[in-house]
Amino acid sequence: MKLVIVAVGQRLPEWAQAACDDYAKRFPPDCKVEIKTVKTEPRGSRTLDTLYAAERERIQAAIQSSCGKGARVVALDERGSTVTTAALAAKLKQWQLGGVDVALVIGGPDGLDPAFKQGAHERIRLSDLTLPHAFARVLLLEQLYRAWSINAGHPYHRE
Repeated sequence: MKLVIVAVGQRLPEWAQAACDDYAKRFPPDCKVEIKTVKTEPRGSRTLDTLYAAERERIQAAIQSSCGKGARVVALDERGSTVTTAALAAKLKQWQLGGVDVALVIGGPDGLDPAFKQGAHERIRLSDLTLPHAFARVLLLEQLYRAWSINAGHPYHRE
């Protein structure tokens, strides 16, 4: 199984890129993590629907190129289900047993297209707080690694 984080956005600041790289390299080969960044649609005079449509196409293309058909799509959404670290570990275990790649999608400055979110297999939220996109990527990677460590009995997570 592969975890693919698809994030709409620009180049990350150095601190965030270093943190993402650090967490991504910690995963074992049987739970590989890949990060795909898709271009933010220029804001200008376009309508929100036009922006959503363009970003949705890029997101779907990134998922298709990394996972192929049949990937489980998880939208990160401020109105999604709240998950604890332990619940995320249980989800990760379930995803691994399902045997399909999982695409976790972080939207752009205006979030994700409502139709895309509705079509996702599940929607989860990282926090009740509004997070900058770079920090959301780092936090997602850290929590996925922590979830893996719980399932693997690795000492990274302590309760």
